[in-house]
Amino acid sequence: MSSDNPWFLYILECCDNSLYTGITNRLTIRIEAHKAGIGARYTRSHLPVKLVYVEECQDRSSALKREWAVKKMTKSQKLELIKKVAVG
Repeated sequence: MSSDNPWFLYILECCDNSLYTGITNRLTIRIEAHKAGIGARYTRSHLPVKLVYVEECQDRSSALKREWAVKKMTKSQKLELIKKVAVG
């Protein structure tokens, strides 16, 4: 892991109030890609998107594990997580 590019878990809120969870080591670039419609296939069809949660992870492995754990959460559990640390 490069200290210049930490890994992040992020959650986007889509136009239909669905939530998209992902990881990246270039958060700003990745979010802009989602907003431009060149991110994930899911977000391309659910524009516009809004960043609602960010969590820094130690490395790619821990980011992947955290992503897996968050994706297993119910929507209400994810919304509670988002409430704790609102970013937008």
